[in-house]
Amino acid sequence: MKIEEEIKSTVPLDNSKKIILNILYTQNVVADKFNEILKPYEISGEQYNVLRILRGQKGNPANMCVIQERMLARTSNTTRLVDKLLLKNLVTRNVCPENRRKIEVLITQKGLDVLTELDPKVLEHENFFSKNLNAEELELLNQLLEKFRNQ
Repeated sequence: MKIEEEIKSTVPLDNSKKIILNILYTQNVVADKFNEILKPYEISGEQYNVLRILRGQKGNPANMCVIQERMLARTSNTTRLVDKLLLKNLVTRNVCPENRRKIEVLITQKGLDVLTELDPKVLEHENFFSKNLNAEELELLNQLLEKFRNQ
């Protein structure tokens, strides 16, 4: 369905406005479906992102700056996200012995288990949104979005 139909626009939209609306609307559709996957685990998309970042550390701790730099939504309050994951026993947080101002965060086995359980569901989610595009179209869409974003 065209974006004008989705938002029930009664006026013609120029392409610059349509692309922004398409990106924002599509992001909301994808996020809503993703949040349905996460809901039974009682974690948010941002918390999931933190867990993925920590798993990528392969057993090494990450400090708050590293996590913040790798977040998809850089405006997220990383400390608050880590605190919530800590309460769910999905991460540990310790003071760095060499630099007491630095906080080190590690994913727990429980956190790894949650990600392992989510992995096939996330893959299915990604494939669901990609299924209408062939490999060339997916590559082109990625290139165009990167070109659009990197002004």
